[in-house]
Amino acid sequence: MRNVIWLLLLAIVAVVAASLLGSNDNLVTLYWAPWRVDLSFNLFMVILVGLCLVLNALIQAVGLLIGLPRRAREWRVSRRDRIAQGALREALSQYFGGRYGRAHKAAQRAVAIQADTPELRQDAEFTVLGHLLAAGSLHRLQDRTRRDEQLAQALDLARRNTAARPAEEGARLLAAEWALDDRDAARTLELLSQLPPGVSRRTQALRLKLKAARLAQEPLEALKTARLLAKHQGFSPAAAQGLMRTLAIEALDTARDTDQTQRVWREFDPADRRDVVVAAHGARQLVALGATEDARTWLRPFWDRVATLPREERDMLAFALADAVDGIGPEWLPRLEAALQSCPGEGALAYGVGRAMMARQLWGKARALLEQAARDEALTPTVRREAWLHLAAMAEQDRDEERAAQCFRAAAALG
Repeated sequence: MRNVIWLLLLAIVAVVAASLLGSNDNLVTLYWAPWRVDLSFNLFMVILVGLCLVLNALIQAVGLLIGLPRRAREWRVSRRDRIAQGALREALSQYFGGRYGRAHKAAQRAVAIQADTPELRQDAEFTVLGHLLAAGSLHRLQDRTRRDEQLAQALDLARRNTAARPAEEGARLLAAEWALDDRDAARTLELLSQLPPGVSRRTQALRLKLKAARLAQEPLEALKTARLLAKHQGFSPAAAQGLMRTLAIEALDTARDTDQTQRVWREFDPADRRDVVVAAHGARQLVALGATEDARTWLRPFWDRVATLPREERDMLAFALADAVDGIGPEWLPRLEAALQSCPGEGALAYGVGRAMMARQLWGKARALLEQAARDEALTPTVRREAWLHLAAMAEQDRDEERAAQCFRAAAALG
């Protein structure tokens, strides 16, 4: 296509030249005493164009000759830049290949080449990346002293050049990750707190903060971070629920008295307080501290909607209530009856409600429910044995020695 266009242009020029110059009889006379030269106008134009072309070629040749040192210098700089870039790529390849000693040497070579070339020193981001690669290799080699030196150089250079700001953020995240690898949770949290707000909300920063908080045994802070990660879809829904449940339980375990337990509970997110597993664990902890009324207060909202809960959560709720039946009031009876009617035939529910009926001295209902639980093979042997023991205690109160002995034998058979 290009050749066709050139042919068309050449044809147009030929037509124009033939129409303008074909019948041109004009003359051009040049006087240079004592000579006189007569030229046709057409020949004069050809000579003039030729002289212009020759003059332009001479000017370009002189310009090229004068700019030869500059071009040579640019070529040398370009060659050193290619060598530095190649060294940096080699450092990356060796680093990902697990050859950290070679990666460190290649990164140092790239930085040295750039430092020795004044024209390349303004590329601060390249230098920062070279120092970070060297620091990362030294971290893998467990050389913490030189690693920190390389990291400090990278951070100092990044702070002095706005173009290297993304590299500075990466350097701070790497520093926090390396501090976490060193099991220095306080240093990790300090480095993460120095990040700009936008960077501190990134998924990688939140993951590091979560690990550091767990390492520092700060489950409440870890729980808040895990919830942010879940909002950023840092975990699958199932993994997020399991992790937050575990952290909430760890936070409750750090409490040493009732006031601390209540304070931890109030600091939970509403979603954590709606978790049956967390509430059941906290209620059992309150029972161990002697606050059974507070424990039942935590469990009451779940008993109001017990039929909507999964079977495993109903079982945990029933076992938690069984531990907190001391001093249970009559207002619980309608709620427990409704739970039995909505979920009939469940051994765990029968055990928990039976313990509550026993605490209210409703012996007949308690006996029937505990017998149902004791014979339910879906329950663990421990729960079934406890049910038999409670049945034996009620039989002894009724002075039914034979029935008490049968219950004790059934409990013993379960180990």
